[in-house]
Amino acid sequence: MADEQGGAVADAARDAVATTWRAQSARIVAALAHLTRDVPLAEDLAQEAVAQALEQWPRDGIPENPAAWLTTVGRRRAIDLFRRGDALATRYELIAREPGFGTVSDPAALVDGGVDDDVLRLIFVACHPVLGREARIALTLRVVAGLQSEEIARAFVVPVATVQQRVVRAKKTLRAAKVPFETPSAGEFDTRLADVLEVIYLVFTEGYAATSGDTWVRADLAREAIRLGTLVARLVPRDAETHALVALMELQASRFEARVDAEGDAILLDDQDRSLWDAAAIARGLGSLDLADSLIDSRGRGPYALQAAIAACHARAQEPADTDWTEVVVLYDALLNLRPSPVVALNRAVAVSRSTGPATALRLVDAIARGGRLDDYAPLHAVQGDLLERLGHAAPAARAFRTAASLSVNERERAVLLRRAEELDPGGGAPPPSAIMPLNDTTSPHEKEEPR
Repeated sequence: MADEQGGAVADAARDAVATTWRAQSARIVAALAHLTRDVPLAEDLAQEAVAQALEQWPRDGIPENPAAWLTTVGRRRAIDLFRRGDALATRYELIAREPGFGTVSDPAALVDGGVDDDVLRLIFVACHPVLGREARIALTLRVVAGLQSEEIARAFVVPVATVQQRVVRAKKTLRAAKVPFETPSAGEFDTRLADVLEVIYLVFTEGYAATSGDTWVRADLAREAIRLGTLVARLVPRDAETHALVALMELQASRFEARVDAEGDAILLDDQDRSLWDAAAIARGLGSLDLADSLIDSRGRGPYALQAAIAACHARAQEPADTDWTEVVVLYDALLNLRPSPVVALNRAVAVSRSTGPATALRLVDAIARGGRLDDYAPLHAVQGDLLERLGHAAPAARAFRTAASLSVNERERAVLLRRAEELDPGGGAPPPSAIMPLNDTTSPHEKEEPR
């Protein structure tokens, strides 16, 4: 009995560490970077604090404020490190003079400062031009979204060691380049803004539809991305695409309450109770889109503005039948011209299925499938299943849903897909082994779409 109780305590402690890291990693690392002015070092200190928590919490119990505990341990380790380095004595003295030296009651208190926000600064560092795109994404998902290397590896279907190497190389590169922990000057914004917007949307989409795990929505993470996007919009008030990104995130976040049922399972867009959609978020999103449209230049709407306009079509529809699918198709046509992608083409096919019919859309989806780039992309097979079901082909539709389920790494999404397959073809069995393939690196999490 004692062994069972001890095991339960250890499990609870490990869960607490994982939950705290997923929710607070950005603020913890940002708080430590604020003190050390060194993002790679801050991430190392945070990881050491996590390791100490895994050892200490099962024995001593979970602290009242786990995030503050991790930040305090990281802070003390920084002090110990600087004490051992004479060359950094000045830094130690500076840190020692910081208010609340030795303990931290709330890491947020160290990083919130209006536009001068350390989490935002952390993203600007992670998006520094010295880093390649893969390194930027790995580092951002690690320190801002709080994903473990195993989760990032599953999302991009690369070995865990590859992700770990990307993170390590990114930190070494930042250190070698002596990248300062600061928001870039106005003159540097143009070169980094697009990357910053991309990683903020990456963080949002991880919250909107979690890559893995047993939770379909991570609202806290998505709202943090909206907060960061809003901060950037204040820094560049004349940039249309920044306001468009805020609009897109607000409009998509407005559906959070309606996207999962009481058990946490995903609810398809057409089946959602639209009275649960957040009217205030929709108003904010539409307002940001209007502002973005007022700022566009001769190039017209950019990718975020076009996606926000699509989201606005859904937001304005009181019922699924009220959706202006013709307008959605036109917007996808523009997006496809601006940013050609098989994922965008797939989403356009979904819109075509609603404006023209499933038969036309299925031909489009089959053409995309023949291209081969989305063989292991679960939404492709889910869309095929949906179209086949609407055309009355129950057994092939069920097989497509089961293939999609076999490719999904999110337990909630997989449950929905398997339920739809079982409803169409009870006991139909698993898809052929050849159809079970891992996700590859041709798609990124920011291209994930809501199931339809």
